[in-house]
Amino acid sequence: MAEIKIAGIMRAGAYSPNHIGNDAAIFNLVADQLRKRGYEVNVFSEEQLCAGEADGYRIFVDMCREQRSISLLQKLEDQGCLVINSGYGIENCTRERMTRILIGSNIPYPESLMVNTDEGVVAAMKNIDMSRAWIKRGDFHAMHKEDVSYVRHPEEAQEVLQEYFLRGIKRAVINRHLDGDLIKFYGVHGSSYFFWFYPYDEGHSKYGHEAINGKSKGIPFDLKHLRDICNRASEALDVKIYGGDCIVSNDGQIRIIDFNDWPSFAPCRNEAAPHIAKCIVAEIKKYLDL
Repeated sequence: MAEIKIAGIMRAGAYSPNHIGNDAAIFNLVADQLRKRGYEVNVFSEEQLCAGEADGYRIFVDMCREQRSISLLQKLEDQGCLVINSGYGIENCTRERMTRILIGSNIPYPESLMVNTDEGVVAAMKNIDMSRAWIKRGDFHAMHKEDVSYVRHPEEAQEVLQEYFLRGIKRAVINRHLDGDLIKFYGVHGSSYFFWFYPYDEGHSKYGHEAINGKSKGIPFDLKHLRDICNRASEALDVKIYGGDCIVSNDGQIRIIDFNDWPSFAPCRNEAAPHIAKCIVAEIKKYLDL
């Protein structure tokens, strides 16, 4: 199997805020797992991918986030290459697309408004009795803490949108804030592997937003239902290696608030890596009709 070559594309550091080392660690672990299974894995940066240094490969395993890289991966897919995660799936995880897809697929998700950052939203928010909310840039993945902002009332939301507009961000998603336990999860589509935990309780944070919901209450919830929701979201978004966040409300209702293409798996990467590699191998075998 050594003749089967894989181009592994690392995530650019700008898209690993506070997680550069963690993102690199899970990617290298998966690459090593694939090598142990007899595949040749050569690792490139997103810059090298765009410069053509991975030309000639037909199988790509990637953590890409740069727009140029995503567009190139989509072009490669259209030409018949195997790409995991799909460039289209990565794009689907940008906020506005994700919101539209999850809501359109009847996957539990907060009530949301999708708006231009230069429009007035106070009346629209008051019309649906939305006060506390989260403003998220709609056009791309979060790169800075300010790309996701908690607001306490519609007037504050308007101020934040104005700041987004001045930063050149044209679209935003406004999610209703949900009270309850914040849960972070990691999974691999088509696999038995699934890991969840309370990030605030474990001191796990990227931007510190976990403090808004605070310490978990340990509200009982249906784990099988959570896994089913995540599996459906994975299929709807076309993302095989995934992670994200959800809120468990006081009545046990589960709603996804974020879904990410290939996160760091930081608390569980050693356990997750073999399952990720197994998923990739299964996709390669289907692709090559082995």
